[in-house]
Amino acid sequence: MIQFKRPDGQLLEGYLVEPAGSTDAPGVVVIQEWWGLDDEVKSVADRLAKAGYRALVPDLYRGKLALEANEAEHLMGDLNFGDAAGQDIRGAVQYLKSTGSKKVAVTGFCMGGALTVLSACNVPELDGTVVWYGYPPLEYVDAQAITKPMLAHWALHDDFFSISGVDALEEKLQQAGIHYDFERYDAKHAFANPKSDVRGLPPLQYNEAAAKLAWDRTMEFLKKNLT
Repeated sequence: MIQFKRPDGQLLEGYLVEPAGSTDAPGVVVIQEWWGLDDEVKSVADRLAKAGYRALVPDLYRGKLALEANEAEHLMGDLNFGDAAGQDIRGAVQYLKSTGSKKVAVTGFCMGGALTVLSACNVPELDGTVVWYGYPPLEYVDAQAITKPMLAHWALHDDFFSISGVDALEEKLQQAGIHYDFERYDAKHAFANPKSDVRGLPPLQYNEAAAKLAWDRTMEFLKKNLT
């Protein structure tokens, strides 16, 4: 765990993983699901570091973790999304850029996917975004402010973020002339999280094939836009 500064000067903790033998590798800020900074999101950062990226997970819940869905819903409900995107996530991007990374992307899952979309609008320093099955209310998406490429992975059978909402978001980006790639998968919500099947929530389901394809596309996107 490290500490870094938000643009407003407040300190925030985060989980940082550096790739072996590199101090100036590209960076990726990883945004948690609604559970918090748990072992699963840390494993995503570890995976990115093994692939050659500096990965930083900001602790948006300030040390709190949820084990049950009602706890997660409460923590997510208390989160100020505008502050998280414009301060916490922007500060994480700025930290990676100030400590060696020339280019930095943001990626996030579920709630973190919604925050990644908001980051695309509110973090001018980022160089790309990878969204995993999550979007904010569309009235908060300033599509004209999105200037960097976006890759997004969506589940066709998502009980939390409907595919009709994805279609509406896509139409908004099309009208703004944004460079984006929306990929849709025959899967349920949280299909890339191996722990989805043990949460005891039927709307969540891990899908190994969809997860592999989405990760392959993610790595291609990061290589193209960060290196």
